[in-house]
Amino acid sequence: MSTPDLEDYLELFRLYGGDLSDAYLAPQDERYRLLFDQLCRLLTKQSLFNLEIPHPFRLTAQRYLAGDEATRREMGRPENRNFMLSDLSDFIQLQKRLGQRQAVE
Repeated sequence: MSTPDLEDYLELFRLYGGDLSDAYLAPQDERYRLLFDQLCRLLTKQSLFNLEIPHPFRLTAQRYLAGDEATRREMGRPENRNFMLSDLSDFIQLQKRLGQRQAVE
């Protein structure tokens, strides 16, 4: 139970330009729809790293992939998807910085 890990998330974000913490500033931008779907798949896999990710991200991904009507409706709106991507990107970048700091200490 080791995958996905931090590097898997970082690599996926890199494919879309890296840090997406400002994705919420483009509320109607559809460019990140596929990224959202891919991240939902990562978030629902069992891994030790995923257990560190805040539960609301994982729960939204589970409900979205399960076809929950309310979640699909909410996450069908680009501004909501982009806001979640922005928050998740912030969390992933924070985990990266924390890991770098621990490696130095």
